[in-house]
Amino acid sequence: MTEAAVPGPGKGSGSRVGRDGETRKTVWVALAANLVICVAKGVGGIVAASPALLSEAAHSIADSLNEVFLLASLKRSRRPADDRHPFGYGMERFFWSLLAAVGIFVTGGCFSVFQGIEALRSGGSESRSGYTIGLLVLVLALVAEGASLLRAVRQVRRAARAEGRGMAAEIRAGRDPALRTVLAEDSTACAGVLLAIAGVSLHMVTGEIAYEACASILIGVLLVYVAYTLGKAARVQLIGEAAGPGLQREVREFLTRQPEIDTVAALLTMRLGPDSVMLAARIDLTPGYDSETVEDAMVRIRREVRGRWHELDQVFLDVTDAAAARRDAAAERSS
Repeated sequence: MTEAAVPGPGKGSGSRVGRDGETRKTVWVALAANLVICVAKGVGGIVAASPALLSEAAHSIADSLNEVFLLASLKRSRRPADDRHPFGYGMERFFWSLLAAVGIFVTGGCFSVFQGIEALRSGGSESRSGYTIGLLVLVLALVAEGASLLRAVRQVRRAARAEGRGMAAEIRAGRDPALRTVLAEDSTACAGVLLAIAGVSLHMVTGEIAYEACASILIGVLLVYVAYTLGKAARVQLIGEAAGPGLQREVREFLTRQPEIDTVAALLTMRLGPDSVMLAARIDLTPGYDSETVEDAMVRIRREVRGRWHELDQVFLDVTDAAAARRDAAAERSS
């Protein structure tokens, strides 16, 4: 097997650093917003005895903890490769995003559901000042969460424009788990605040705490769903996710067009990080080339592959004799 050396800073490394810098700023904005909101919701929830507000405080605690996880992932994933991790630490992003999903599920979702059920069991009422405090805090939270969400959306829009696709396609691709998590958190936070406002308002109008308790339970269910979605995506990436079918098709077509390559017997890819993909291809060479020509051809092909697709920074080409392999397979079937 002919393999590519671990590349140094290349043409795509500057853009990777730039994207990481943008993501880091987005996470810091989200963390600052969540810390301020968390204190406001917690104090307001205690003063107003509002289960919906306390659920939202738990939601903000979970989001703040998750932002710390994401900042750790951004720092740790850029460590250089070493003997124990020859392909680098890119998968740290996926690990920490999984922890963030667990944090959303336990701290946010489960607490919110518990808070709502307790409110239904115990009942309760709020004073007029309690309603006012709760609604003012929730409006402040909506403004802060909306500002954080707007920054995340702008970053996704820029990334989508750079890739030449729509925002929906960029979100589905989700190569950067930190950005995807912040976007999911901020979107859920805005939806949760709106649910809490509705619950508090209906409680104020009707005097029935059931509305506010149901809002708390709905917030919890929403958080559990988001945690499940993020955790599922992190799981797929951690166990070894292939590159997209479009990239695989383009690489296969490129290899097939090379005059030295007769057939591409197998082509395997695995994502090692948001901007790092390993390619392993088993190829059969065209007859008539000597060993020196083949070696020069493999060096050229690897260089061109990395030049065309910067995320393919680990390239392995395994030269096989496809005709001999077919003969061996036929002999095994006939025996």
